[in-house]
Amino acid sequence: MQTIVSLYLRFRNLVLYGLIGGFCSALDFGIYTLLGHFDLMPYLWANILSVHCGIFCSFFLNRSFNFRVKDKPAQRFLSFYAVGLTGLALSEGLLYLMVSLAGLNPLICKLFTIVAVALVQFFLNKYITFKTQSV
Repeated sequence: MQTIVSLYLRFRNLVLYGLIGGFCSALDFGIYTLLGHFDLMPYLWANILSVHCGIFCSFFLNRSFNFRVKDKPAQRFLSFYAVGLTGLALSEGLLYLMVSLAGLNPLICKLFTIVAVALVQFFLNKYITFKTQSV
């Protein structure tokens, strides 16, 4: 039991980031799926809208419950948003390659991009956006 607790404490940020990310990714994927299912917009535009919803959700939940950083909210949001836009660019590029060029299923490709982008964004947000100053 001690080992499980020490592992959780060691990887707490990653575990919570994964849980919060899972929730916000489900929101992202749900919006993307609805827009695509009802053919409301092209898949790349649907991705842009759904990713933005995920970014906003993720920032507020990570700020409040994971990294628990309350100072400089505007600066931290802009940093988080920049990381999110980097992820969006990566996501758009991967989706275009997999869907338009390789002819793969857009929903399966979206799931893949969510996982790939989440890993990149975790490290960027942990070490840039929510970095705290050491005393």
